[in-house]
Amino acid sequence: MPSAIEIKRLTKDYGNLRAVDNLNLKAETGEIIALLGPNGAGKSTLMNMITGYLAPTAGDIFILGRNIRDWPLESKASIGFLPEGAPLYPDMSVKSFLQYMAELRGLPPTRVEEAAAAANIIPVLRQKIETLSKGYLRRVGFAQSILSDPPILLLDEPTDGLDPNQKTHIRGLINRMGQEKTILISTHLLEEAETVCSRIILMNRGKIMADGSCADIIKGSKSQNLAEAFRKLTTSEEEI
Repeated sequence: MPSAIEIKRLTKDYGNLRAVDNLNLKAETGEIIALLGPNGAGKSTLMNMITGYLAPTAGDIFILGRNIRDWPLESKASIGFLPEGAPLYPDMSVKSFLQYMAELRGLPPTRVEEAAAAANIIPVLRQKIETLSKGYLRRVGFAQSILSDPPILLLDEPTDGLDPNQKTHIRGLINRMGQEKTILISTHLLEEAETVCSRIILMNRGKIMADGSCADIIKGSKSQNLAEAFRKLTTSEEEI
């Protein structure tokens, strides 16, 4: 059985800047993985390469055993993506936007209601997107990412802009979906990594500095908590 995601020697350069540096990674079904690191660590660049939005400088990405370079449409169809600052159409209603995205993917209309209910946006379905708060905008983007019920979800700062109750709802939904999906979450929130994710990957300067459970990372860095481990590993080039 192939891994949901397998990355081999992945590198991305922007001129003289190396955003992702010879990275290797496997992610399996049933894993909720936090990509944790400071701004500029390479988290968003990595996600954009996995989804096919960015071409790598070198290396390979396999989605459910298929190289995304050779099977781009099939690979992308297996992924739901919530990017940072997810692009939405401000002059459309929430319902029209989700219906449009469902039609593009050949999905039945029932998926719109199901995704809207899961993201808790039923009350604003008839509102124009331009009138929504930041929290609702984020949840509309989340609903879009789960429309096709994909086996792989990539969520870039999924709870950004949400109030505490909204964060609790989305985190609970991610936990439930993570039982049968592969979910990668890019975040800089230590609390989110600790409470939602079964596995944490600490990134810095395009490299993986640590990979394991929260307890493994704390033990490996000889720290008392994840915050201290995070500080040590993102202010040093030394790997554990």
